[in-house]
Amino acid sequence: MKRGLVPVAWLVAALIAAVVVGVGAYVATHNTSTTVSTSQAAASGNTSSSGAAGSELGSNGSITEPMIAQIDAMPKQPLSPEEVNALMEMREEEKLARDVYLTLYQKWGLPIFHNIAQSEQTHTDTVKALIDKYGLQDPVQDDNVGVFSDPKFTNLYEQLVAEGSKSVVDALKVGATIEDLDIKDLQHWLAVTDNNDIRFAFCNLMKGSRNHLRSFVSQLQRYGASYTPQYISEQEYNAILSSSREAGIVECP
Repeated sequence: MKRGLVPVAWLVAALIAAVVVGVGAYVATHNTSTTVSTSQAAASGNTSSSGAAGSELGSNGSITEPMIAQIDAMPKQPLSPEEVNALMEMREEEKLARDVYLTLYQKWGLPIFHNIAQSEQTHTDTVKALIDKYGLQDPVQDDNVGVFSDPKFTNLYEQLVAEGSKSVVDALKVGATIEDLDIKDLQHWLAVTDNNDIRFAFCNLMKGSRNHLRSFVSQLQRYGASYTPQYISEQEYNAILSSSREAGIVECP
C-alpha cells in the first residue's frame, strides 16, 4: 500500500504546482495589462481617480456632455474673424494646459496635475465642439502631448515644462500661471464676440480656470509658498481666492 501511495502523492503535488503557476501567470498578465491601460489613459488625459485628490477636478469633467448639447442646440450665428481666431487660439491653449499638466504629473506624481489635466481635456473638447459646429479646420491635427500647429504654443509648452521641472513649488506656480493666463485670454475673447454659443462656452471655461487657480494656490499654501498674478489684476485675483468654488453650468452675463 505504501508503494502505491507514492505516485498519488507525486500527482497531487504536480497538480498543486500547476495551479500555483497558472494563478501566478494570470495575476502577472492581469497586472501588466492594467498598468498598460492606465499608462495609455494617462497619456491621453482620460484617466479618473477618486478620493480626496479627485476633488481637484470638481464638477468640470462631469458637465461636458450636457454643456456641449446646450451649445449644439443654440442657433448658429455669423462668425467674425475675431471669433474664428478665438476658437483657434483657445482650442490649442486648453490643449497646452492639458499637455503641461500631464507632463508635470509624470515628473512629480502630484494628483492635482493628473486631475486638472482631465478637466483641461473637457475644455479643449468643448472648443472643438464649436469648431465642428461651424465647420472650421481643427488646428489640433496631432493630439500627442507637446505637439501644436502654432509654434507659439510649442515654445510655451517647452518653457512651462522646463520651469515646472525645477521643483514641486515651481510646478504648482506654473499651474497657477496657466490658469491666470487662461482667465485673461478668455476675458479678451469674450469682449470681442457676441455669438451666444461661444460666449456660453467661454464663460464656463473661465469658471473652470477660476476653480483650477484656487486649487493650485491652495496647494502652494500647503508648501508654504504663494503666487503673484501675472495677467489678471491683483484685485480680481484676490476676489477669486476669497470666493467659493463654483459648480455646475453657469450662464454668461
